[in-house]
Formats: sequence, structure tokens, C-alpha cells
Amino acid sequence: MLRSLYSGVSGMKNHQIRMDTIGNNVANVNTTGFKSARCNFQDLLSQTLRSPSAPTGTTGGVNPGQVGLGMTVAGIANNMEQGGMQTTGRTLDLAIQGNGFFVIHKNAGGDAYYTREGIFYMDADGYLVNSNGYYVCDDGGNEIQLSATPETVGYISISDTGMITVDGVDLVTLGLATFPNVTGMLRAGQNLYQESGASGIPDVQPPGTVGTGVANSRINSGYLEMSNVDLTDEFVNMITTQRGYQANARTITTSDQMLQELLEIKR
Repeated sequence: MLRSLYSGVSGMKNHQIRMDTIGNNVANVNTTGFKSARCNFQDLLSQTLRSPSAPTGTTGGVNPGQVGLGMTVAGIANNMEQGGMQTTGRTLDLAIQGNGFFVIHKNAGGDAYYTREGIFYMDADGYLVNSNGYYVCDDGGNEIQLSATPETVGYISISDTGMITVDGVDLVTLGLATFPNVTGMLRAGQNLYQESGASGIPDVQPPGTVGTGVANSRINSGYLEMSNVDLTDEFVNMITTQRGYQANARTITTSDQMLQELLEIKR
């Protein structure tokens, strides 16, 4: 009987984790470039009450008798599907159509981070930076400086292949990073991702480079990629998660009632 109590506890704990995942998705429904996550479950080990046996010449085979001991979270997978496009009309608002991530350095010459958020600005030193002041990198992994004298910059344009043109002069090409296993990237906060052992080593190339992961990718200037959270799916998942939590709570309540009946036998 105690097995059912612990099974119910594991169900409640892990349904709470699933609800936490759903809550984070809903909270980021309007976060630029956000990628939703999905919580997956798996059962725990089962206790064998009767071992299986093969048929013999005189007896038939016996199936195993096992009791499960609850469930746990198998993993929380990132959904890297393309989000919708929102028009802004601002040149330095960039959206990636297809695969790839913008390469970001938090500090000059620092470690690389990756993002789908394309809200960029030119700072007082002429560098292309994101909303947090982190540097945007070109296809060579170098921070992009649009001009050493930013006050003199007149016209900036960015082509669909990532070429940045300043006052009619082709300056530098944006780099897009792709990974062997894009769902294995680590979330680092602030719409940033990091390379991990599961994601593999990134390949940074200009958009549209033939024979690479960004061969069919394009940069859309004047657009932003919206969150790929689907509220319909999230609300349905919220309902099923709530019902699963309630069912596991009922398992605990019923097991407690059975224990109470056992204690009342000797009266």
C-alpha cells in the first residue's frame, strides 16, 4: 500500500515540474525569439513480484508480475521551430528566416553566446550591440564595428545574406551559427543559448552559404521573430497537467483511507 503513496507523490512532484514548464512558456508568449519547451515523462523501475518463466514440456509459460514505483521527468526538450514574423520597419531589427543563431559576445573577445532575438543598436563607439549591450559578431567571430565615428554614419542597410552596408560601402557580413543537435543547447537567460556537449560544435557561416546548415537561411531587416509559443497547446497541456496532478493527489488520499481502515480493524 505504501508503494501507491510514493507513486502518487512522484506524480504530483513531476506534474508540478511540467506545470512550471508550461507557466514559463505562457509567460514568454510575447518574448522576441523565445523557443518553447516541453516536459516529457517516463516511468520509474518496477518491482518484480513474480519472475517470468518459459514453457516446458509439462507446464505453460508464466508472465512476469511487476508493480511500478511511480514516474519521473525524462527530459525537458526545447522546441526550435520557427516563430512568426513581426514587421517593425526598423533597419537594425533583424529576423532569421530558417536555421541559425546570431553570435553574441557579452564582453569583447569573450565566450560566444547564441540568440534568435534580433533587436540590435549601434552604441556610442559604433559597435553593433543587442538590448543588453552585448556585441554582435560577424561570420569570422569578430565584434562588428559599424563606424569608428558613429556620429557621421548616414545610411545603414542589411541584405538578406547578412551583408551590412554603411553609406553605400559593404562593410561586413553577419554570421549565423548552426549546431549538429540544436535542441541540446543550454539556455543562458536573456534570450541567449550556449554550446553544450549535447549540442555539438557550432558552425558559423554567412546566411545562404551553399552546403551548410544556413544554405536556405535569410536575414529579414525590419522584422523580428516572435515567440513560437502556441497558447492553444499550452492551455490544453495546462488542463491535462492539472487533471494529472489531481489524480495523483486522489491516489494519495485513497491510499491514506485504506491505511485508516487497516488501523481501525483492531477496535
